[in-house]
Amino acid sequence: MDTFEWILVMLLVAAILAEIARRISAPYPTLLALGGVGVAFLPGSPQWVLDPQLALALFVAPVLLDSAYDTSLRDLRAYWRPIAGLVFAGVVTTVIGVAFVCRWLVPEMSWPVAIALGAIVAPPDAAAATAIMRQVGLPHRLLSILEGESLLNDASALFIYRLAMMAVATGTLGFQDYLPVFLLTVLGSVAAGIALAFLLGPIMRIPKHVPTSLILQFCSTFGIWILAERIGLSGILTIVAFAMTMARRGGPQMPPQMRVPILAVWEAVVFLLNALAFVLIGMQLKPIWTRLGSDPARLDAIVVAIVVVAVAIGTRFLWVMLYSAIEIRRVKGKGDAADNKGAWRAGIVVSWSGMRGIVTLAAAFSVPHVLSDGSEFPHRDLILLCAFSVVFGTLVLQGMTMRRVIRLMKLPEDNMVAKEVRAGRISIYQSLIEAIGADNSLHGKLLRKQYHAALEFNEESTSVNAMRFLPDSSLRRNGIAAAREKLISMREQGLIGDQAYRTLVQELDWAELSIGEAG
Repeated sequence: MDTFEWILVMLLVAAILAEIARRISAPYPTLLALGGVGVAFLPGSPQWVLDPQLALALFVAPVLLDSAYDTSLRDLRAYWRPIAGLVFAGVVTTVIGVAFVCRWLVPEMSWPVAIALGAIVAPPDAAAATAIMRQVGLPHRLLSILEGESLLNDASALFIYRLAMMAVATGTLGFQDYLPVFLLTVLGSVAAGIALAFLLGPIMRIPKHVPTSLILQFCSTFGIWILAERIGLSGILTIVAFAMTMARRGGPQMPPQMRVPILAVWEAVVFLLNALAFVLIGMQLKPIWTRLGSDPARLDAIVVAIVVVAVAIGTRFLWVMLYSAIEIRRVKGKGDAADNKGAWRAGIVVSWSGMRGIVTLAAAFSVPHVLSDGSEFPHRDLILLCAFSVVFGTLVLQGMTMRRVIRLMKLPEDNMVAKEVRAGRISIYQSLIEAIGADNSLHGKLLRKQYHAALEFNEESTSVNAMRFLPDSSLRRNGIAAAREKLISMREQGLIGDQAYRTLVQELDWAELSIGEAG
C-alpha cells in the first residue's frame, strides 16, 4: 500500500510541476528534474530499484515511437546535412570528450567504461527546446533540425554504448568486430522495422474499439523492442523505422473517433514516463551518496560530475560552431554578411538546445549491477551520478535560459507551418466543394455557401484560425472524406510538411466528430 501511495503522490507532484512550468513558460522536464532531487532526499522516501534490462524498453520505446510517428520525412530529406552532422559527428565528439576527461580524472576507469559513460550522456533530447521554440516562433528549419536530431541521435549514441558494453564484457573489441555489428544493427534494424510495419499494419487496423486498439499498440511497441534486442538488432532503429512506416500507411486510415482519444492517451503516457524516469533516477542519488562513504570520495565524484556536465555542453558548442563555419565557407559568395551573422546566431541557439532527457536517464539505468562473471560493474554509481548531473544541469542551466538566449539572437520568424496550413486549407476546401458537386438539396446549398465563404476567407486573409464547421449530413461526411484524400496527396507530393498535415488532420477530425455528435 505504501508503494501505491507514493506513486499517487509522485504523479500528483509531477502534474503540479508541469502546470507551474507551463505558467512560467519553462520546459516541464526542468521542474521534474528538480522534483526528482527533492524526492531523493525526502525523509522516508522509498528505495526503489529498477531492473536495468527493463529501463530502456519501458522508458524509451513508447516515447521514441510517439516521436518517430510525427517525424516529417520531407524535412529529414531537406535538412539531412546538419542533422547527420549532429547525429554522428556531434555525438562522437561528445563521447570522445567525456571519455578523455573521465580517463584523466579517474585513471582506474577503463576506456570501454569511459566510452559507455560518454555515450550515455551524448544524445540531447530536443523536446524541451523545441517546445520553447514553438512558443517564441523560430525558423522552421531550426525546429526541423532539432527534431530530426533528437529522433536519430539516440540510435547512434546507444549503438556506441552497446559496443562499449560488449568491450566491458569481453575485455577487447577489435575493428573486425565492429563492422558486422554495425551492418547488422543498421541495415537489419531498418529492414525489420519496415517489415513489421507491413506485417502488423493490417492487424492494427482491425480493432474499432479505442481501449482494445491502445492495448494492441502498446503491446506491439514493447514487443517490437524486445524482439529486436533479443535477436541482436537495435530497438531504437527498429522502432523508428516501424513508426515512420506506420505513420505513412496506417495513420490516414484510422477514423477520427479513434485517433483523437488515442493521441490524447499517448500524450499522457509520454508525460507519465518522463515523470517516472526523473523521479526514479532521483531516488538513486541517496543510496549512491551513501555508498560513496567519506567526504573526499563524495567531493571527487562531484568534481567528475561537474566536469562531465561542462564537457557535454562544451563539445556540442564545439561541433555546432565548427559546422557553422564550414557551411559559411562552403556557401561563400552566395550569401552576404547578414546571412553569415544569422548562421552564427542560429548555431548558438542549436548549441544551447542540447538538453539531455529520458534517453540518458534510461541508458544509465540499463547499466547492469554485475557483469557476466559475477563481478560488480565498475564505477556504476559514478555513471549514474554523472548521468543525472548532466540531465539536471542541462535542463536547469539551458532550459531556464533558453527563451532568453533565443530572444538575444533575434532570429527571424518564417511562419512556414502557418503558411502551409493556410495553403492546405484552401486546397481541401476546394476538394470539399467539388465533392458536394451540383447537389441542390438544402444541405448541399448550405454546405456550398459555407465552404465558399471559408475558401474566400483563407484566400484573402492572413489569419491561420480554422473555420468553424457546421454539424450534420452524410453529404458533409463525403466532402470531408474527399478533403482527407486531397490532404494525404499534398503530403505525399511534399506540398506541405508533416506538422501542417497533422494540424489539418486534427481540424478534419473535429469536423467529422461534430457530425457524429449532432447526429
